[in-house]
Amino acid sequence: MSWGKAEEHFATNIYYDAAFKCDAAKLLPGEYYYTDRNMVIVTVLGSCVSACIRDKLSGIGGMNHFMLPDMGAGDAGNTVSTSMRYGTYAMETLINDLIRAGAMRQNLEAKVFGGGNVLKGFTQLNVGERNAHFVRHYLRTHHIPIVAEDLNDIYPRKVYFFPKTGRVLVRKIKELRNDTLVKREVEYASRLKINAV
Repeated sequence: MSWGKAEEHFATNIYYDAAFKCDAAKLLPGEYYYTDRNMVIVTVLGSCVSACIRDKLSGIGGMNHFMLPDMGAGDAGNTVSTSMRYGTYAMETLINDLIRAGAMRQNLEAKVFGGGNVLKGFTQLNVGERNAHFVRHYLRTHHIPIVAEDLNDIYPRKVYFFPKTGRVLVRKIKELRNDTLVKREVEYASRLKINAV
């Protein structure tokens, strides 16, 4: 498997998952991972969205985790603009790396998750709703069918994606035991210069 040009955004947390008895890659916001191996890719989503994309014949697949659909007008020239933080770049990078790894564009299918309204201060910005709209529109425009989705709502989600088989497990988190997810998204958003309203 090639690491591609965006290596710095590849998942940095690779571990053995005892529950699933396979290697796992844990994604944080702005990261992605793809593989042709029998493993699981895991992430926790609040207002962010993840697209799980795979070649349904070869089993080559991956997942991204992004915060915003695309860069705002004020981001032009900002180094953050060409980043996995933005859906447009995150989708293009993942799809291009899948194809470089041997996936065929005509065999790609997607499952999409996230976009929850979990950040109280972000309700007027509709971050989750904008992300959900973006990912649907992007995939439709690029003729990649969405075969499953769990978008919007008010709950964070933990997503487990098995690219080799296409299986996805989603657990809605009804009660956060701590505020790590919210803090992570607020900090991430502030780095993207979004001001909570």
